[in-house]
Amino acid sequence: MKNKLSNIEKKWQVKDVDNDRIKDVCSELGVTPAVAQVLINRKITEQEEAKKFLKPSLKDLILPERFSQMEAAVEKIAEAVKDCKKIFVYGDYDVDGITATSILCRIFDALGAKYNFYIPHRIEEGYGLNTAALDEIAQSGAELLITVDCGICSSREVDYAVSLGMEVVITDHHVPEEKLPESASAVIHPMLDDYPSPKSCGAMVAMKLAWALCEEYRGSGLSDKQCRDLLLISTDFASLGTVADVMPLTGENRSLISYGLNSLRLSNLPGVRALMNAAGLSGKPLDTFDLSFRISPMLNASGRMGHARLAVELLTTDNEIRALRIAEYLKEQNNQRKKIEKKIFKEASHLISATGLDHPDRRSIIIAGEEWHLGIVGIVASRIIEKFYKPTILLNSDGKLSTGSARTIEGFNILNAINACSDHLVKFGGHSEAAGITIETENLPRFVEDFENYAKDNVSDEILIQKLELEGWFGIKNFSVRTFQQLEKIAPFGKGNPRPVFAAKGVRLEGSPQKIGSTREHLRFVIRDAGGRMPCVAFKMASYYNKLLESDYFSIAFEPIFNEYNGEKRPQFVVRDFKFD
Repeated sequence: MKNKLSNIEKKWQVKDVDNDRIKDVCSELGVTPAVAQVLINRKITEQEEAKKFLKPSLKDLILPERFSQMEAAVEKIAEAVKDCKKIFVYGDYDVDGITATSILCRIFDALGAKYNFYIPHRIEEGYGLNTAALDEIAQSGAELLITVDCGICSSREVDYAVSLGMEVVITDHHVPEEKLPESASAVIHPMLDDYPSPKSCGAMVAMKLAWALCEEYRGSGLSDKQCRDLLLISTDFASLGTVADVMPLTGENRSLISYGLNSLRLSNLPGVRALMNAAGLSGKPLDTFDLSFRISPMLNASGRMGHARLAVELLTTDNEIRALRIAEYLKEQNNQRKKIEKKIFKEASHLISATGLDHPDRRSIIIAGEEWHLGIVGIVASRIIEKFYKPTILLNSDGKLSTGSARTIEGFNILNAINACSDHLVKFGGHSEAAGITIETENLPRFVEDFENYAKDNVSDEILIQKLELEGWFGIKNFSVRTFQQLEKIAPFGKGNPRPVFAAKGVRLEGSPQKIGSTREHLRFVIRDAGGRMPCVAFKMASYYNKLLESDYFSIAFEPIFNEYNGEKRPQFVVRDFKFD
């Protein structure tokens, strides 16, 4: 996995190493010291919890009935299916919304239900329920509306849907407002009713509804095999949604992803196979990096560059040829997205430097450009943060209005900041880490000034220092082949369970480093300390070439990852950062 961090100087936060405790864990669990340290840092030290962590199972998934209104939702859907009422699934245009929609479409197909689905257009409609869409859905004859990955904050729109003659079942995972949609027939939400896994994505919630429906129809509409197949497909889709929506990979999410990574690889679904083929992943082992950076961007491209209905069709079609054509089209759309992203990033970076927004005294970056694609400015804002590490808002200006996306750094709530300056805005929304705004362009200078003043009051020098969390100080001798193998069992990695990054001090070069890659921006070298030697690779860190040659000793932050080549796996450190004394 390539290093995703920029070369901004980082503060190392190295966890303490308690050798006595490490010995106890090594003895109790049969792991090596470096692995014991990782488990200690994750507060997994008892044999039973370690077994559950290192060998997750679908048996650990929480039963659907833990949602207090699941029974009411199933009854309402069963009634609609029995009476041949038209059901509409209302989803979202991101991967979580796409997979959640596809889960329910799959089970309604199996049940022979009369149904359709609706995904709002990212740019023309935006996120969530809207009255124009509800009018269209009601006019088509819908009598039951089921939301996925949206709806919990749409009390007014739910009331409107009910006034049009539709009953509404809400499934969502976003933070609820104080007032829930009271006119809904059922609300299924992981942050309500003391549900044990509140950090579930929309597709996971939809999967639990599909599970409950399978149990309702098992033996009376669905065979055991149909139920099993539907649930395994739902699990695959929920795995994609969980990773794409950056949910913590702990608890049942971990169990889900551990199964899903292998199941997706072996899937017989035409759409999944076509996606894997388009991503160059057919027949290869999958990890969360593949889902996040190879599969999800293609699905997201449908909503960013066009309409997400196409991605739902891909995941629900049984036509091999159609699936291949859609997947190749989405691949091309994603390639176009990359080109546009690169162009906007280049223009934005130049504008930031030209206007002095990269000055150390500045606490925020807000810029507007013309013809910046609204489906892509959010991605670029994240890349700007990687480069400049400041809260960032990127806007597209069409003259009268400027609209765009905000992203932030750790420790700074972007929604609170926008809310503090909201007098200047036409509308805004989001959460602590990401948001969207629309502003009249003539008001932009005043908004920029007020936002910067708010940032100066709330972004300290400490917040502007990028942190690198390290498991502890360990010498090279601690990283045997056995340690590498055991570290692999800590996967899947992601939010809540990051890939272990260690620190080693007092290392030196053995020989000279090599610049590698087509652009010679990466380094390959070997290090040695008093206890051993290890090959290393440092992606996009060729700028350290001379410093390494000049230094007798230095420290590294690194990920121990097998280098797989020609069927062989060899230990290697992937360097994340250097420190020179």
